[in-house]
Amino acid sequence: MNYVIIGAGVAGIEAAKSIRGQDSFGEIVMISADLHVHSRCMLHKFISGERDEMGLDFTEKDFFDKYRVHWKKGVRVIRIDPDKKEVFLEDGQAVSYDKLLLAGGADSFIPPVGELRKASNVFGLRNLSDAQAIVKEAETAQNVLVIGSGLVGLDAAYGLLELGKKLTVVEMADRILPVQLDARAARAYQDRFENAGVRFVLERKASQAVCEPDGRIHKVILDNGEEIPCDLIIVAAGVRSSLGCLEGSGIACERGVTVDPSMKTSRKDVFAAGDITALSGIWPNAADQGRVAGKSMCGLTAEYTDTYAMKNTMNFFGLVTLCVGRIREEEGDQVLVREDMRQYKKILLKNGKVEGILFQGDIAGGGIWQYLIKNKIDVSGIDKDVFDINYGDFYHVGDRGKYEWVV
Repeated sequence: MNYVIIGAGVAGIEAAKSIRGQDSFGEIVMISADLHVHSRCMLHKFISGERDEMGLDFTEKDFFDKYRVHWKKGVRVIRIDPDKKEVFLEDGQAVSYDKLLLAGGADSFIPPVGELRKASNVFGLRNLSDAQAIVKEAETAQNVLVIGSGLVGLDAAYGLLELGKKLTVVEMADRILPVQLDARAARAYQDRFENAGVRFVLERKASQAVCEPDGRIHKVILDNGEEIPCDLIIVAAGVRSSLGCLEGSGIACERGVTVDPSMKTSRKDVFAAGDITALSGIWPNAADQGRVAGKSMCGLTAEYTDTYAMKNTMNFFGLVTLCVGRIREEEGDQVLVREDMRQYKKILLKNGKVEGILFQGDIAGGGIWQYLIKNKIDVSGIDKDVFDINYGDFYHVGDRGKYEWVV
């Protein structure tokens, strides 16, 4: 059996491990434009100089030898023919497969604002190659503009702070990290970034950006007319699934590749996992999808069911935050808050069930909250403060990780 995996991110890596666990003799070929396996969650540490390329590798030592994976690195897939079961590479090679996994991830989205897409000093931050280009540009740049204050934007800003750059962050929303945090939790991070020298411009967006004769943008004009001088621009305005090589393949796509719970696509023997599916943009979910896809490619029955909630952990300036599930309040919610000098905790309940949590400062016991949200457990009948729920309030049932309330 010939297995081909496009992409060397966590989804592809976990799929390869699952395949090898079921098939000791099949050939596994991994194809990626990346030259190094790397954690995208740690790219800011490369920018700051805390880690080099090898320090971003999340695989075990000698991974490719141990799992007998042939890695074709530094080459892009340009076309897929599911009828002939072939993958075509930019160097002219054609690779045949029996089972194919699409795990090519997603690409940074540069909005069509002025000439942002044309200038040589504008970058996304999605891959190691992006981080390498940013570090090179930062050698001479002094004024850095970050467009977008989500996790990627703040990661970039956090890394560049270590290099002593003057940073401005522009955000359309009324607070930073608007998807992950509420105003109270976001303010705690904004204060820390501002104390470190970062300037935030909220409720504004880039309106004009002209590429000068040197091929660079030296200022961005906001929608209120304010001019932001810049030598380096990092755009953190979201991502788009990497679907370019699928044109003409007949593989069904919407925002991402369409898959069923076993990670099968609309074409026979073609599977997909990770950001290319647009199911979830977080690391643990991509890993789970890769494991399910790997088992399915080997003919086992496996399903990906963890579509229940957003889940993010972040740590800036030593302040750690966990958010799981729905953070935005809705009509009919019961909102519970516990707050002191060390911590801020918020729980959203609806009809007695936990739909979201936001814990900042103290995130102990996060696993139990993920379980409660995922399994829609009714907590309205417990005889204790909801914030004090812990594993001691449950007993374990069977061998599938199921829990029931202690009566």
